[in-house]
Amino acid sequence: MKKNVRKAIIAGNWKMNKTRPEAKALLTELAPMVADVKDVEVIACVPFTNLETAIEATKGTNIKIGAQNCHFEKSGAFTGEISADMLVEMGVEYVVLGHSERRQYFGETDETVNKRTKAALAAGLKPIVCVGELLWERECDITEEVIARQIKLDFYSLTSEDIKKCVIAYEPVWAIGTGKTATAEQAQEVCAFIRGCLAKQYGEDTAEAVTIQYGGSMNAGNAAELVSKVDVDGGLIGGASLKAPDFTAIVKAAENG
Repeated sequence: MKKNVRKAIIAGNWKMNKTRPEAKALLTELAPMVADVKDVEVIACVPFTNLETAIEATKGTNIKIGAQNCHFEKSGAFTGEISADMLVEMGVEYVVLGHSERRQYFGETDETVNKRTKAALAAGLKPIVCVGELLWERECDITEEVIARQIKLDFYSLTSEDIKKCVIAYEPVWAIGTGKTATAEQAQEVCAFIRGCLAKQYGEDTAEAVTIQYGGSMNAGNAAELVSKVDVDGGLIGGASLKAPDFTAIVKAAENG
């Protein structure tokens, strides 16, 4: 990481887990554990039903709250959807967009990720935009082609200033929830490639300013090695974010990295 150049971020993606009482209990346990962390942004991205509870539970702490998706329209006949403006009104600061599970199970595409990213930025949210390759694509040795395509499409027509407000999460799909983890060298290689793609499109200064996380079974045991790499600026954490001690260990690894 280059914490003197760009923000280190550890974000927990709770996915579809925790009731409101459980969310309050977890955040209440976590808050004092990370209270002394100064140079790492700590985020909990919780289900929509937990947002209000989470915001209330983290008042006065250094934990930021994020949502796990938002729609690209401001309002309308979109049953079951939530707009970026609705999130901002609640006090949400971050939003995860383009997660592989959203792409796989709910038909999201690079085009809709692009539209959601623009909507989030327009509303004042900070998007955490996920990119990553399938196992088959890695085995076919087209990881870079897949990532380059996603970067071009997901951030289509965004300005350099827009890009600087985004976080990119590299999540190899084959490592999400599988217990498999990219090696630190593999994570560094792809995160550096992403930064190179940004440099070609927006210039070196912009590329150097963007936080690029690794996601995909990062845990307390492997976090230190992963975040030791120069282009890995933190992590988007799944299962390990549901246990305060495990998540804290990852935050501390980033703080010391």
